[in-house]
Order: sequence, then C-alpha cells, then structure tokens
Amino acid sequence: MIEKLISYSLRNRFIVLLAAAGLLGWGWYSIQTSKIDAIPDLSENQVIVFTEWIGRSPQIMEDQVTYPLVTNLQALPRVKYVRGSSMFGMSFVYVIFEDAVDVYWARQRVLERMNYASRLLPEGVVPTIGPDGTGVGHILWYTLNAPGMDLGEQRALQDWYIKFGLQNVQGVAEVASFGGFEKQYQVTINPNKLTYFGLSVQQVIQAIRANNNEAGGRKFESNDIGYVIKTTGYIKNVEEIENISLKTENSIPIRIRDVATVQMTGQLRLGIFDAEGDGEVVGGIVVMRYGENADEVIKKVKKKMEEVAKGFPEGMKFTIAYDRSGLIEESVSSIKRTLFEEMLAVSLVVILFLFHWRSALSILIQIPIAIATAFILLNAFHISSNIMSLTGIALAIGVIADNGIIMSENAYKHLSHRYSQKKNSNIN
Repeated sequence: MIEKLISYSLRNRFIVLLAAAGLLGWGWYSIQTSKIDAIPDLSENQVIVFTEWIGRSPQIMEDQVTYPLVTNLQALPRVKYVRGSSMFGMSFVYVIFEDAVDVYWARQRVLERMNYASRLLPEGVVPTIGPDGTGVGHILWYTLNAPGMDLGEQRALQDWYIKFGLQNVQGVAEVASFGGFEKQYQVTINPNKLTYFGLSVQQVIQAIRANNNEAGGRKFESNDIGYVIKTTGYIKNVEEIENISLKTENSIPIRIRDVATVQMTGQLRLGIFDAEGDGEVVGGIVVMRYGENADEVIKKVKKKMEEVAKGFPEGMKFTIAYDRSGLIEESVSSIKRTLFEEMLAVSLVVILFLFHWRSALSILIQIPIAIATAFILLNAFHISSNIMSLTGIALAIGVIADNGIIMSENAYKHLSHRYSQKKNSNIN
C-alpha cells in the first residue's frame, strides 16, 4: 500500500503539490478562526440545578429538596452520576453527563425532568438551572470605583443597569454580581404584640402579599370613549407597609406598625468582597458561554463596558480585577515565538547535516503543512488553541524534522546502492 502511494505521488507530482497547497491554505484559515484561550477546558460535561429556600437548615434542604431532585434526575439518559450538596437555604445538584453528549441537549433533558420533579418539592420552591458555562468560564472580573456612593446604591446600579448591559454581549452566559447590599424591606415582628392582638406570622405574610399586587378591572365606555379600570397596589415605600391592615377590632384597624417594625435594609450576607485591603467593593463576574472563543468574548465585553460607562454618574468608572486576555496573549505569543525559534533551529540543523538544499527544502516544507493540518484537526474536534495544544505542536516539530531526515537519508542510501549496482553491471 505504501509503495503504491509513493509510486502514485512520484507519477503525479502536480496533484501532490496541489493537495499540499490546499492543506496549507485550509490550515491558515483554521489558524485565523481557531478559538484562543490560555488554559484548556477539562471540566466535566455537567448541568447544575440550583434551588433556594430561604431560612431552612441544611438538613431540611437535604431531605425535602436535594434528595427528591437527585433521585429523579438519576433517571435521565446518558448520565454518568448525579451529585448533591445542601447548605443553609440553598441546594445544588450536579448532573454529570457522558463527554460525547451535547451540552444543550443535556440541559433540555434536565429541564424536562425538572417539570416532573418540581411536584415533589415544597410549595413555593422552584429549582433553577444554572448558566451554560464551564469551570473555566470566569473570564473577567470587574469592580466599581464610585467615590461618594454607598454600597447599596452601587449594588442597585450593578443589578439593574450594568448587569443587563453586559449580558447582551454575544458569548456571555451570565454576569454574576457580588459585594454591596441588596436592598429589601424588612419586617421585624414583635411576638408579644402579635400574641396580644391574636395574630399569627402567616397572617402578616398574607396581608403583605395581598397588598403588593395589581388588579385588573373592567372596561366601560363613556361618550364613545373606552376606559380600562385597574388598581395599582405595588408597595413603594416603608409607610405603605406600615399602614397595611391586618384585621379590625371594634371598628379600629390593627396595622402592621402596631405589631412590627418596618425598615429598608440590606439582605442577609454570608460574606464580604474586599479589594486589596482598601475596603468593600461592588462588582461582577463575566461568565463565558460553553464553547465560545475566550479572547473574542473578552474584547467584546470590554467594548460594551465602554458604552455602559457613558451612563455612569460623574466620577464612577470600572476597575478590572481579573482579565484573562493578558494571560491568553502572553501564552499564545510565547508559544508562537517558541514555534518560530524551533522552525529556525530545525532548518539550520537540516541544512548543516544534509548540506543539500533540495533535501532540506523537502523537509522544511513538511513543517508548515503539518502545523496547518494540526489546526484543521483542532477546529474539527472543537479544541481551543491553548498552552497544552500549542505546546504539543511545538514538541511535534522535532519529530517531523527527524522523520524527514531519516526518510531522506534512507532514500539517498537506496539510490546510492542502486547507482553502485548499475555502475558495476555496466563495468562487467
């Protein structure tokens, strides 16, 4: 088979050169479109299901949330195993699929199964599927530098303006907020007053919920004009909560302010985010979508940040806390420099050892074609150009040169042998 291939190549040199040129061109295009990242994505093919049930202990979360979800999600096809983790008020379920499974097919099957499993959970508990990112998806961290603005205002700006702006960038799966205070209305009930008026905590909760909504009315016409009646009942300030009526005794309403204290405060925090020892900061983490080009996504996010910053209050700006693009550029440039130096060193060695320009040229041509073909295969198997893959290519250059030298030497050896045989036969 090999002899026939060599014989065919020798008879059809133009076709071989054309195929080599085609591979070189295809490889150059693959290099230009290759996904670039600093580190390879070795994370498992997983889908995360997150469930929040505020105020419940880890044991309750395990028994009533994590266990029902784990037992039901185990029945999914092509699942390797399911892991569960419970903590105070939160439950995490990790569904690990086989490596060959498409991530979006896996997410779809998890969503289908969650529709059934949700019936087994307590009322009001809704499991949520995590973003379609990976373990190395955190590509950029930023903080807000806002002198004169308190942490609550910064967090509100992050959650309701910055986050929505950056999530529109193509390739971004999620922008996770951190730091600061999430504003909320907090009702602190006095149990003694609650007992005195004969009320329960559930009545207070139901009263607040009932008075924090809108209701639609009917349509009526007057003078050939139609009017739609509705009631607006969303809570807007602390005073409105304090004036909500719980019940009436002897024509006197019992309001929430009679049994509780209402105030605007921050949500319970389990930690703080400090930047370089200068105090608390507010910021966000940009999570890249599965299978995207990290270098391109970071460039788009930075461009979008410039647009978002135009709407900031005076004196406020972004501060980059972590940016993987620097590591990506340094890693890729280092490997590229190594590839160039290796090709140059190998070229010199080949020329010096063979001392025959045609033989040296035939060997040196193999190196760019082999590298181009490697990038074609990297793109075909969806492997990014990272430290590991580019280092493997760099190490393979020596093997390619060695093979070329051995083949050239072997060819010259056989040609010399045949030439000596022919010469002896002519003498005889």
